[in-house]
Amino acid sequence: MARGTRSSSHLAALLALFTTFWLMCLAGLAAAHELRPAVGDFAIREDTVEWKLRLSAEALLADIDMEGIFDTDEDANAATYDSLRALPAEDIQQRFRAQWERIGKGFVARAAGADLPIELVDIQVPGPGDLSLARDSNIQLRVALPDGAPAVQLGWVAAYGPLVLRQEGPEETAYTGYLTGGELTPPIPRNGSARQSSLRAFAEFVYIGFEHIVPKGLDHILFVLGLFLLSLRLRPLLMQISAFTLAHTVTLALGILGYVNLPAQVVEPLIAASIVYVAVENILMRKLSPWRPALVFGFGLLHGLGFASVLGEIGLDPARFASGLIGFNIGVELGQLAVIAVAWLLLAQPFGHKPWYRRRVTIPASALIALVGAFWFVERVI
Repeated sequence: MARGTRSSSHLAALLALFTTFWLMCLAGLAAAHELRPAVGDFAIREDTVEWKLRLSAEALLADIDMEGIFDTDEDANAATYDSLRALPAEDIQQRFRAQWERIGKGFVARAAGADLPIELVDIQVPGPGDLSLARDSNIQLRVALPDGAPAVQLGWVAAYGPLVLRQEGPEETAYTGYLTGGELTPPIPRNGSARQSSLRAFAEFVYIGFEHIVPKGLDHILFVLGLFLLSLRLRPLLMQISAFTLAHTVTLALGILGYVNLPAQVVEPLIAASIVYVAVENILMRKLSPWRPALVFGFGLLHGLGFASVLGEIGLDPARFASGLIGFNIGVELGQLAVIAVAWLLLAQPFGHKPWYRRRVTIPASALIALVGAFWFVERVI
């Protein structure tokens, strides 16, 4: 009896943790995926560096510390950030120019071991639009290169978050990098470029793919958990994961190549709907239905288009298109496997053999997933 009581208490604690997690998701869904990597393009001229970036001006104005977070609600200055997002474009432009002396200290241009002054040339901010979505501003910078400096390094401080930097120039030699933790580019020759090694570039895209699932991909995490909850047997689970993987690999490649292009306003609500469907079917069905793998394949096509939009924002180095695509996809798969592994260790391994597992775990957890997916669907449609 005491042993049964302990098991029930353990299960209750796990379910309470599950419930808390999903409620936190509900509270934070409006801001999920807001913090994306900033993307910059630069060109080294005869005596200057011209540097253009697409970024969140509001996050920099609010002094959000973007290192290691993916939702602005996690920062103490979240309220300031939210208020700035509602301001007209002209106000953001004026504030950004007025605070450039502070903000600009976080940008780095270095040559011959010395930091170079960075001039803010222009800033373009769109109107506030849909306040449930982050808006991207475009800034243009100029760096004067000192005489005799053979190379220059670019980047910014860790608190400004991940940064994708791409050099304008011949595709086979131009630099492309994904910088995190305050990392700088390697020294870029004044009259040339500095390419990454193939292994380093491949590893970066594996990291980007994994990060898009864990911790940033709440929608994909929910979907994968929905697949996991229906059956704890390896074969049905592998059938679903294989169908999902094959499908999103196809549309990820087609989306990046430009053969398939659906707007996010269509793709994102459909991804949310796929989460709801899988969760509801978990409640209604006791085992894998004959049509489930085919439906999962269809849903995988949608998720692949979502993945393609991420890579589209970052941009793939044309000279390493195949390796970048494969690396990102491997990262996504590793992220999915990590989610399944954690769920198996917390739920399936200790409780999967219990007769009450479906009643106390599968159905309540699936109901919570369905609620989150439904909330997300309504939010994305409206």
